Amino acid sequence: MIRVLVVDDHALVRSGVRAEMDDGLDVVGEAEDVTSALEAIRALVPDVVLLDVHLPGGGGRAILEAAVPAFPAVRFLALSVSDAARDVIAVIRAGARGYVTKAITGADLRAAIRQVHDGDAYFSPHLAGFVLDAFRGDPDLDGLTPRERDVLRLVAAGYTYREVGERLSISGRTVETHAAAVLRKLQLPDRRALSRWARTRL
Repeated sequence: MIRVLVVDDHALVRSGVRAEMDDGLDVVGEAEDVTSALEAIRALVPDVVLLDVHLPGGGGRAILEAAVPAFPAVRFLALSVSDAARDVIAVIRAGARGYVTKAITGADLRAAIRQVHDGDAYFSPHLAGFVLDAFRGDPDLDGLTPRERDVLRLVAAGYTYREVGERLSISGRTVETHAAAVLRKLQLPDRRALSRWARTRL
């Protein structure tokens, strides 16, 4: 059972998230601003915090800056109406493991929570490019081909190799070849390590 804390200043959003959870996900608490969120994190120590970016009292980044050092085992997943690059990059830099917009489906939200809980990164597909933009000038990424960057962007967004192939109109074997090249160039053992690498390099 994954214990989830929902932080959002709209009660309707909180109740909607609660309604989308399944038997493996338990909403153990809710909070509506920075102060109540930090109090809930201290009291409940949840596994995953679903965190709105814009909140009364300082916003999601203020929560991350206070809670991430104090509670290293708690994972944070941003859930916001905003898809602005500055918001995405700011909360990832502050310690969030992923970022999804409120247009996400219930099934994808559940998958995102589980993936973040397991230590991977997760981004709504159209936001993953913002994360890669933050890497600009990184000598490791400069060594990737445009197609390898495409594969990296989609893998970082949480897609399987088969799904990456469907989106890029290439075969699964070709995706595996590109992914292997990315892992070799970045000297990483697998996709999970790649997600961790992406997060630490922001």
